[in-house]
Amino acid sequence: MENQHRNYLLIYSDGACSGNPGPGGWGSVILLPENSVIELGGGEYSTTNNRMEMMAALEALRQVSHRAEPIHFYTDSTYLIRGITQWIWGWRKRNWKTADGEDVSNRDLWEEIAKVVQARSAMGKIDWRYSRGHIGTPGNERCDRIAVGFSKNDHVQLYTGPYNTYSVNLLDVPGDHSLPEMRQAGAAKKEAFSYLSNLGGLVYRHRNWPSCQKRVSGQSGAKFKKAMSQAEEFEILKAWGLSPATEIKEG
Repeated sequence: MENQHRNYLLIYSDGACSGNPGPGGWGSVILLPENSVIELGGGEYSTTNNRMEMMAALEALRQVSHRAEPIHFYTDSTYLIRGITQWIWGWRKRNWKTADGEDVSNRDLWEEIAKVVQARSAMGKIDWRYSRGHIGTPGNERCDRIAVGFSKNDHVQLYTGPYNTYSVNLLDVPGDHSLPEMRQAGAAKKEAFSYLSNLGGLVYRHRNWPSCQKRVSGQSGAKFKKAMSQAEEFEILKAWGLSPATEIKEG
């Protein structure tokens, strides 16, 4: 857990989409150094998951554009992090073309995010941090609930107020926020040992992703994770706050 005496802004963001493209939503949570919280959220009728991830980040950064403090920004979107910290330089050099000569997807949002990030260059640095989704990180889970709610056009009560009356422990951040390694083009994909899904503490083991996806799709608060071994299953259970002896039902 990070020290509560902070001189930085703490932001979480997440996006959700049903259909990809389909109805989507985004959610962001901001913790200011003076210990106040701002929740943001919105939705679109027809969009993609990547666009909702980007919109969540863009609106959060716009919200704090007047603040000079550095930002610790947590997202579960590797696409967003790699796009804004690595790929965008090549895209610009190639006039918004990919290395394969294709038009860059979501150029409009990339340009808007880059504009906001560039405006902060003389202010506080943005430290982009990867937060693996659906493993119980409180800030990420709250953003997911906001995003899913807006994607379903459900009423979402967004909170703005003091942190001491907020129900989510935003300072419970991931210990490891490094990006997972990218799989090399042409490399064989290692087959998963299992996929675990967790709804309200009831855990199922699935032998393939479609089975797991069917159980968690559209379920607010659902957790899921791919395991590459039985030992990794135990680590996932612990990350979810469950005992390694927890019964796992076959899905």
